[in-house]
Amino acid sequence: MAKKFHNFINGKWVGAESGETFENRNPAHWEEVIGIFPKSDRKDVEKATEAAVQHREEWANLPVPERGKILGKVGDIMVQRKEEIAKLMTREMGKILKETRGDTQEGIDTAYYAFGEARRLFGVTSPCELPNKTAYTITRPVGTAGIITPWNFPMAIPCWKIFPALLMGNTIVFKSASDTPATTVKLVEILTEGGVPRGVVNLVHGPGSTVGEAILEQPEIGVISFTGSAAVGRRVAEVAGKNLKRVSLELGGKNPQIVMPDANIENAIEGLLWGAFGTTGQRCTATSRLLLHKDIYNEFLDIFVKRTKELKIGDGLVESTDVGPVINEPQLKKILNYVDVGRQEGAKLFFGGKKITGGKYDKGFFMEPTIFTEVESGMRIEQEEIFGPVLSVIKISSFEEGIQIANDVDYGLSSSIYTSNIEWAMKAIDKLEAGLVYVNAPTIGAECHLPFGGYKNTGNGHREGGKWPYEVFGEIKTVYIDYSEKLQKAQIDTNITK
Repeated sequence: MAKKFHNFINGKWVGAESGETFENRNPAHWEEVIGIFPKSDRKDVEKATEAAVQHREEWANLPVPERGKILGKVGDIMVQRKEEIAKLMTREMGKILKETRGDTQEGIDTAYYAFGEARRLFGVTSPCELPNKTAYTITRPVGTAGIITPWNFPMAIPCWKIFPALLMGNTIVFKSASDTPATTVKLVEILTEGGVPRGVVNLVHGPGSTVGEAILEQPEIGVISFTGSAAVGRRVAEVAGKNLKRVSLELGGKNPQIVMPDANIENAIEGLLWGAFGTTGQRCTATSRLLLHKDIYNEFLDIFVKRTKELKIGDGLVESTDVGPVINEPQLKKILNYVDVGRQEGAKLFFGGKKITGGKYDKGFFMEPTIFTEVESGMRIEQEEIFGPVLSVIKISSFEEGIQIANDVDYGLSSSIYTSNIEWAMKAIDKLEAGLVYVNAPTIGAECHLPFGGYKNTGNGHREGGKWPYEVFGEIKTVYIDYSEKLQKAQIDTNITK
């Protein structure tokens, strides 16, 4: 009998008002049901929002260092349960244990960062243009935050959003991805054990079309933080914009790795294997385009294909596995459709391109690491986010051509260049239109204390990681104190010597 899970509203685990449920299954072993979850709707979101509003003054009045202590304790609990969380996450979404441990560690690091930030939420003191007057700034919570997260990093990304929102004094209405609800239940359990009071964090399971939309439309939710596709991001901005909600969007990527002829080829290949096929290509920072210089083109591809063939594909719970399954059947079909698109566009299917079948592979959704060559700039497989283990290889003749092609997409999240030439490296840092630039490293591997986000359709200008999300979840208040005991007209009485 599969375990039944619930929403968490006002400190209690409860089912959906409708009584409807959905199954959560293991993508490596589809016959394994991880759990049964409530298929919630607008009524559940309304109850969660009511609870969040009811308790937000209580939470906001708790001194920031005290809120920080709670988040520090949350980090301690996550350390103790790291392996438990990682194994649950691998069962839910398929990526290998080394990666789910890393996903969990990112959450731990973010908790400890929030603990420290609790004593660094500094304001600004400023001289005034009038005598006997002073000014400074303080930050207050927005109120209630709506948090909507994806399935590919089901611990790290919710932590990126929830911990800063909580530290700033906001209460939470949280919708996790329907493919990874059990991991987020574990996070909410840990937050509660760590000391987050009743009603401060509320979790509602269910589809984005109902639960997500309801969160966007709740008038009492003042800020939305969303990670997902650009198409859904536009919808989030549209609905939230009607009520002038603050919105933070972290969306897609079509990330290039440029390899110049003076690069360390072995290092570049190691980085490309990790960047293109790590997490089965299911990262917004995944390396989906290789811009390979013509002088090393054949040599590089020969070695790269040999190394790709050596990757072990299978159940992520097996320590020797390199690449796990695709998250679900619809996503596998989408990837296979892009393989057909690439062929129709005239690209050469150089390696892979098929679903893996037979034996243990028939139980899940496994895809061959796939390499297309003879890809031209402007092809759909070179322009559109596939979100799977598909790499487009483009031959370039110069550094300038590499930069031009790298930038000629609608996204600008991550980018990479491999070179020993300091001039090329520094020019790439300056010219690549991406929020993340790696030199002699793959396009994946962000650190929690640094800003994460990008240009163009990758988002709306906000950043996650480090101190930057705290700006999203806080309202800045400017304070003026006049102790002159007379009316002073700022910006009018400019001649103060008379």
